[in-house]
Amino acid sequence: MVGTLLTSLPQTSCPIMFFTSKIHLPKYPPHKTNFHSNQSLNHSYLNDLSSIITIKPIQQKGFSCVCFSSSSRNNDNKEGWPILRRWDVPWNWQTISLSSLACGFSFALTGFIEAAAMQYVGLKIEELTLDEKAELLFVDQAIATVAVLTVLYTLTNSSALPDDIYRYDVKEPFDLRRGWLLWAGIGLIGAILAISATGAALSFFNGEAPPRETDALVRLLPLIGSSTISTACLVGVTGVLAPVFEETVFRGFFMVSLTKWLPTPFAIIISAAVFAVAHLTPGEFPQLFILGVALGLSYAQTHNLLTPIIIHALWNSGVILLLTFLLLQGYDIRELIQSS
Repeated sequence: MVGTLLTSLPQTSCPIMFFTSKIHLPKYPPHKTNFHSNQSLNHSYLNDLSSIITIKPIQQKGFSCVCFSSSSRNNDNKEGWPILRRWDVPWNWQTISLSSLACGFSFALTGFIEAAAMQYVGLKIEELTLDEKAELLFVDQAIATVAVLTVLYTLTNSSALPDDIYRYDVKEPFDLRRGWLLWAGIGLIGAILAISATGAALSFFNGEAPPRETDALVRLLPLIGSSTISTACLVGVTGVLAPVFEETVFRGFFMVSLTKWLPTPFAIIISAAVFAVAHLTPGEFPQLFILGVALGLSYAQTHNLLTPIIIHALWNSGVILLLTFLLLQGYDIRELIQSS
């Protein structure tokens, strides 16, 4: 049957041709293709055909049919730059809007519920030890991550979801075109160089480093290096939970959704800007924007969420571990951060 011979791309509106045993395609006179149950399609012909039309088998009232439509959008840059290739987004704008609002609402609601629960049980943060604060921070991030991703997957996951959406694939880590570990390394080096250059340029034009009073890293300073438990909790939050949460939402969902209407470079830029704004640290917007662009470019190259997650994880946890090391060596890390 046709269903065992052809693999369909996402369904589109197209004319339907019914047949019983044979189909002739006049645009390809050198080929005649018989669809018998004991025969297979000519391999070279199928490759040529798949680059021009989308073929979808359908069963209706005992008849076999094939749906043909143009698939030029799905093959954009197929032979060119992989980084420009767009995703085949299955969601409409209503689903995208609803999912975005639901993610934001569930994140805020989780925070309100946790605050109310702490007040109900009489837990006062100022009375906790540094280790207990670190443990509470880890639990808080874990709850928020599970809650938001559950909402997102529930609203957007379906049987029609393409393989390269929400893809976490550990295969071929060093493949030249799509190796997730290879491009994570390239992306991390590129992000470090670009952010360093951005910081130097800002310092040159502003004459001094921007204030960091509201920076999240400054708020974490009391926990950095205070104990093994605190360091482990911080690495778990910044190096595991936060990267999985943020990359799935900002790159895996939001950036991918934008490619339904926009070219990939524009989707990368917009998602990077939203990513930077969402951190609520205006003084760090340029650096966070550059980091967001690097994360988006790496994801666009591999279509594998492990790539931006690894970059994000190494960036966050690397900062925590470096500051811990400097603290143990006797450096004033607060002064180092304020002057960076």
